[in-house]
Amino acid sequence: MPLNTLVCIKQVPDPQYSHRLFLNVQTGVGERGGVPSITNPHDRNAIEAALSLKDTYGGKITAITMGPPAARRVLEDALALGVDEGVILCDHSFAGSDTLATARIIASGVRILGGFDLILCGEASSDSATHQVPGQLAVVLDIPHVASVQKFHFTDSQTLLTERRTETDILLVESSLPVLLALCKGINEPRLPTVAGIIAAAKKNIREICATDCFGALGEGENCRSFSKVVEIKEKRAAKSAEILAGEMRGVARELLQRLKARGVF
Repeated sequence: MPLNTLVCIKQVPDPQYSHRLFLNVQTGVGERGGVPSITNPHDRNAIEAALSLKDTYGGKITAITMGPPAARRVLEDALALGVDEGVILCDHSFAGSDTLATARIIASGVRILGGFDLILCGEASSDSATHQVPGQLAVVLDIPHVASVQKFHFTDSQTLLTERRTETDILLVESSLPVLLALCKGINEPRLPTVAGIIAAAKKNIREICATDCFGALGEGENCRSFSKVVEIKEKRAAKSAEILAGEMRGVARELLQRLKARGVF
């Protein structure tokens, strides 16, 4: 049962240096301040899940990303881990896309590449954390989607049983292929590249798809236009003050309670 698997990955600023990131209130654009870029940590779990499936069932893994030319680096890293082919959706017109536009652009790339048995995504990106793109991508492609997947396995060659985490429970969801899964970060332990993998990656292909190609693959009524935009950014500083209450514990507690009531806390 060889599987044709697609993994969606994204280049993000390294979260270790998040203190160096800031939002330019004049331009509405995030400034990275020289912060290095890495593969989105959640997406590394998606890559690992795809590699584990290939180890068991065989088949092919394609990694796809949308971003500037520098985003090829995350594809190179994926190829070094054992992914077979990389695809970058790269065009000036893609810059600043909102989540729906991003989903439609990626869906166009999927249509150009052909069908897949399984599409794997990290459930969110560390830079924006909207959790929206996987579900929107599934809707645009008109395939089933299961979010917050913490475990999954095949019950037969065309059916997956997944454990979906919610705030209070675990849901068991059965789905036929093709299906898109958005995976929880702790679903597995991502492997590290080997020397042999890094050498082999140099011989693997990275395909580039531009806006013209994507526009030709749009479905009826679809477009890659963003429906949201940043209109204004305001900086709000919280005023802080501190006051120390001294005295016997019961008296201090009573005084604190009265002050909180006076301020409408409860």
